Amino acid sequence: MLTQVQKATHISKTATPRRFVFLLMDQFTMLSFACAIEPLRLANTVMGYQVYSWALAGEGGKEAICSNGASFHLDMGLDEVDREDMVMVCGGMDIQRSTTRAVVGWLRRESRRGVTIGGMCTGAYALAKAGLLDGKKATIHWENQDGFLEEFDDVRLTKSVFVVDGNRMTTAGGTSSIDLMLKIIATDLGEDTANNVADLLIYSTIRTDQDTQRLSIPTRIGVRHPKLSQVIQMMEGAIEEPMSPADLAEEVGMSTRQLERLFRRYLNRSPKRYYMELRLQKARNLLMQTDMSVINVALACGFASPSHFSKCYRAHYNTTPYRERGTQAGNGLGARLSI
Repeated sequence: MLTQVQKATHISKTATPRRFVFLLMDQFTMLSFACAIEPLRLANTVMGYQVYSWALAGEGGKEAICSNGASFHLDMGLDEVDREDMVMVCGGMDIQRSTTRAVVGWLRRESRRGVTIGGMCTGAYALAKAGLLDGKKATIHWENQDGFLEEFDDVRLTKSVFVVDGNRMTTAGGTSSIDLMLKIIATDLGEDTANNVADLLIYSTIRTDQDTQRLSIPTRIGVRHPKLSQVIQMMEGAIEEPMSPADLAEEVGMSTRQLERLFRRYLNRSPKRYYMELRLQKARNLLMQTDMSVINVALACGFASPSHFSKCYRAHYNTTPYRERGTQAGNGLGARLSI
């Protein structure tokens, strides 16, 4: 049973419901969208009257299909919205292709009118493409960060689960939409109401914009060894100019041989091999998410020559960077598994 309903602090019972306009991009991710719209529905339930309303928008105004194949009937096309509306761009797979000129033009127009605009999952890409994130803090799903950083160097990209910077909001995807919506609900209706909504969602740990998307390195690798975690963090931060095993070992106060034993014991590979896998993973992200040349991808990932890069890439992925890029050209850049 619901706890006692708290009186709205900003949206009264007699006020017009605050409307969210969800722009559903082609191949948007259902999880991120559902985690945004359900807290709004539950806030209405908790308050006992309609605080929030919503409309589904999309290019063409007819239907939007998400990445799992489900289709949604749209309420509107790229029509003008009210200035008090909040536009949320729901991104997903193949975001470069779905960010059309019409979408970019619509976002710019609504931005000039002072509308608050957010991007969920890869929706931040559409906002950045429209120039709405220049000079602002933002976030995007961790899998898409490498490509985003290469294309939009005017955006202050973070690894937070969500970011609010003025009238721009971005989330990392997945369940992070819940955290952003709970923050909005808390601002509008008070912390008690937001906590009630979280309880109804069985959401026991509400994250803030200070929380990061990914698991900590010890949790991610399944090993809690401080020096190993420190070395991996240094590796992840020095992809373009890789550090030598000797330099890594010196930074954490051990010999190169001790470092080798540490990696063999806990990760069953050498430091050099682990580092190479990190660099190749970033290279694959850039090949699949950007239109950077193979040569520039090689340089961005610490390879001195395209031939060495191609040799290492083929040994690890059983295909060449050029073939990988060709496959992605057929599917559209950025065809990744987005949450």
